[in-house]
Amino acid sequence: MTSDEIRRTFIEFFVARDHRRLASASLVPAEYDPSVLLTTAGMHPLKPYFMGREPAPHHRLTTCQKVFRTTDVENVGSTARHLTFFEMLGNFSIGDYFKTGAVEFAWELSREGFGLREEDIWVTVHRGDDSLGLGPDEEAIEAWRAVGVPDERIVRLGSEDNFWQAGPTGPCGPCSELYLDRGPDFGGEDDRPGDDTERFLEFWNLVFMQFNQEPPGTLTPLPAQNIDTGLGLNRMAAILQDVPSVYETDQFLPLVQLGEELSGRRMGQDERTTRALRVLADHSRGMTFLIGDGVVPSNEDRGYILRRVMRRAILQGRRIELEPGFLPRFSERVIELMGGEYPELHEQRDAILRWVRAEEEAFGRTLETGTRLLDEIVARSREEGLEGIGADAAFQLHDTYGFPFDLTRELAGEAGLGVDESGFETLMERQRARARSAVAMNEGDGGREHVREFAQSAAFATDFTGYATTEQATTVGALAPANGAGQGEPERVLAKLLESPFYAEGGGQISDRGVVVGEGFEAGVDAVVRVGDDQVLVLDVKEGRVEAGAPVVARVDERARHATEANHTGTHLLHAALRERLGTHVRQAGSYVGPDKLRFDFTHGGALSAEELRAVEDRVNEWILANQPVRALTTTLEEARALGAMALFGEKYGDVVRMVEIGDGNFSRELCGGTHVRSTAEIGLLRIVTETSSAANVRRIEALTGPAAVDLLRRHDGLLRDVARELRTQPEQVPAAVAKLREAAKASSSRPAAAVSVDEFTAEEIAGVGAVIAEVPASDEKTLLRTMDQLKAKHPEAAIVLAAPGEGKVSFVASVAPALVERGVKAGAIVKAAAEVAGGGGGGRDTMARAGGRDPSKTAAALAAARRAIEEALSA
Repeated sequence: MTSDEIRRTFIEFFVARDHRRLASASLVPAEYDPSVLLTTAGMHPLKPYFMGREPAPHHRLTTCQKVFRTTDVENVGSTARHLTFFEMLGNFSIGDYFKTGAVEFAWELSREGFGLREEDIWVTVHRGDDSLGLGPDEEAIEAWRAVGVPDERIVRLGSEDNFWQAGPTGPCGPCSELYLDRGPDFGGEDDRPGDDTERFLEFWNLVFMQFNQEPPGTLTPLPAQNIDTGLGLNRMAAILQDVPSVYETDQFLPLVQLGEELSGRRMGQDERTTRALRVLADHSRGMTFLIGDGVVPSNEDRGYILRRVMRRAILQGRRIELEPGFLPRFSERVIELMGGEYPELHEQRDAILRWVRAEEEAFGRTLETGTRLLDEIVARSREEGLEGIGADAAFQLHDTYGFPFDLTRELAGEAGLGVDESGFETLMERQRARARSAVAMNEGDGGREHVREFAQSAAFATDFTGYATTEQATTVGALAPANGAGQGEPERVLAKLLESPFYAEGGGQISDRGVVVGEGFEAGVDAVVRVGDDQVLVLDVKEGRVEAGAPVVARVDERARHATEANHTGTHLLHAALRERLGTHVRQAGSYVGPDKLRFDFTHGGALSAEELRAVEDRVNEWILANQPVRALTTTLEEARALGAMALFGEKYGDVVRMVEIGDGNFSRELCGGTHVRSTAEIGLLRIVTETSSAANVRRIEALTGPAAVDLLRRHDGLLRDVARELRTQPEQVPAAVAKLREAAKASSSRPAAAVSVDEFTAEEIAGVGAVIAEVPASDEKTLLRTMDQLKAKHPEAAIVLAAPGEGKVSFVASVAPALVERGVKAGAIVKAAAEVAGGGGGGRDTMARAGGRDPSKTAAALAAARRAIEEALSA
């Protein structure tokens, strides 16, 4: 049975038993679920249904969900079954059938659908856990007995094996797993399910979702008892295709064969080759699907997971001596194999190949630099008679230069040296601790939970009328005190209106502001909180008292709404123009849309040139001046995708969607729930203010539209006139006048100094931002500062650190772009860190600072300290 047939058999079995099939959700979780970076289980997209926060589309569901896990990444390639990316088949009951029904379905499909012999099927159940207050799962044991499984094949295991949870908090419950006994060829007679052996292969997990865990260790019953099951498609393929590992099944073997063809080696010829071919097969699937779902390589969050997987694949390819440029070929093979079931791979083919190619080239440079530095460390260690490489050196290679530790260990071993692994791990753990404290995710937001509970208790959903009107006569349907009102502040309440014209924050657009007025009272709308498809108003009561049941008029601030609409339509035009100019790899990676400005983050590998920015801005304004109509259409998700509508990665869409179309739709169609102008001419104009780095491979544009853009242009005109007046010339002649001043200043320099060409210095990337960190052969401080000025002109967005060693001293100067200062990078802190290494000190402003040291031999180490200071500031 092929993998496609396994998927079809499973889905059709449950559809025939009144389950509704849902399409796989993205690997990027919806924005309302911050508990995980990637979709790690089939039930993750269904959490709102299990939690009772949203009504399920049906009480019985079935899916084939894309899943990505990194918990076992070190085991990938070394075992027959561990994977990062895989397909999880599942059937789900939302308050319908429970343990008996789940057991009966699994037993029937395993035997009659997949043809497994019942005497080969063993099951495990939860034996209980005193720390959770749970006894043995007798209900599950009885269900298995009822279908004919004898007691000797029902194995009782602890919570580490048979209690399932998606994360430290959230839906959870005891589970029961189905194992296939593959016979004595795979293990001994005493082997049992749950042992770390190969004889018993777990293929289906039935989770009896009874509880919500929050905080960790505390269980409360869910509103309804639910079923969540997961059957790994690839493991079932290994069973039904009768092969010893998943890597010999029909989804993986073509990838392994590609690796064999490119390397001239064979899986099974030795452990090193087998592991490399398996890692390439698994990781190429994972990276292709991640990029297809909008993830791009970076040093943060899910982008870092992708980068790590890609670099592991590149490393394994080099170990079996694949020629550079191999990684895109693996992605192309994945698209061929999986694109039929997952058409997004074909749609994103160009973007996938672009990012894969770029990352392989970039990591190739990293490996060359790291190898050269490691050779120097090895030579120095030998000269000093050391037996190995210290933890600090290994950590610097890994942390500063991105050189993999296992490669350091391997190459050092070839040179007859060891590596301080325990010391390295200690340094890594310190770094992880810093990262955890800096980016710990806060799912337990008490304020939002209070709002959510209020919305659920109201027992009705607000009818949003804001697409059609900005003023609505309505009724206060429910009220509750709001958290956070201080003494002497206006009374704050939560309110639900029967109808509301106020837009709730979502999709990057901030919520509307306005007022709610009634007889004897007035309240300002401070926020509109989205709760699924519902909303809650946060009101500041200015006068009188709001009462539930009172008739009111809800009035949106029309001026702010229209400015926001202009900025929102502007982001759609900006997105279209960027894709037209730069390529279809450009995808939205975040946005802010308010009345004051728009901010648009998008995937792209480098800064835009002045020519590109002007072309993009001109194209947007061309569409604005053309007075193109803007229409919002309600259609099916399938039809919208067929029309080429862009969807936001990580956004949740139902079967029916709202699609915003500009003009005839040939250049802009996006799935969007926000508010928009009726025609592009209402925007007036769009002016790009800044283009900067947001993260690795993610750029950020901020822009203004309408009156705000006109005000900006007027301010710029005024500044130009002021400068022209000071220079005693006309505005059009300012550039020429400034050039004359520069030439005069250059000519008046009394002391010639050795010229330094800034072309010798190239920018590197640290945590997604540009940086120039270099030693300068400057004979005096004036030359050092002149070099800094030239580099600032060439790299205006970067952090720049220069060092000039001399007789018995070393001078440091640092410059940091204002946008990086806002992210915590400060020039004074950088030069201080560098100077301390060289036995000195110094400081200065956040954007510019100077320092000195007494030991010029420590210049390289001082610059490395500066690099670490920048990286730590960006990760804080």
